[in-house]
Amino acid sequence: MELIVNGWTKIFLALAARTANRQTSGTPGMAKDSMSKSVAVSVLLVGLAAAGCMSQAKFLDSKQAMAEQTATNRGKFEMNCPAASGTVLSREVVQPVLQGPWVGPGILRAEYTIGVAGCGKRSTFVVICPEEGDGCFATGPGRFIRE
Repeated sequence: MELIVNGWTKIFLALAARTANRQTSGTPGMAKDSMSKSVAVSVLLVGLAAAGCMSQAKFLDSKQAMAEQTATNRGKFEMNCPAASGTVLSREVVQPVLQGPWVGPGILRAEYTIGVAGCGKRSTFVVICPEEGDGCFATGPGRFIRE
């Protein structure tokens, strides 16, 4: 997933670079410079964390229309209702199940819970959209029980 470098992140990076470039020798200002470095590093880490959160929101936004369409199509078919429509109830980024040096980074997934209603019926679907995929898939409503 790409890291979005917005205006605040650029400011934090410039501040950290400027602080890191200061030369410190055995002068009385050395404690002040080292404190400035720790503050700059802290600010940089907070900025990068915020940028990471924004990239997750962008990832969710980019997949949401496709997820709604996937759930709505499945709902129309299962409920035999061409007029059914979907509504996003919740959404989140799901971290890869397996991660590590031997497994690789894994696949990040957007997960949406979407309610579909129409023709006097309602159903809920969980839709999964992999980060590097071209589509989404809708799981069944609740447990998989034969009716």
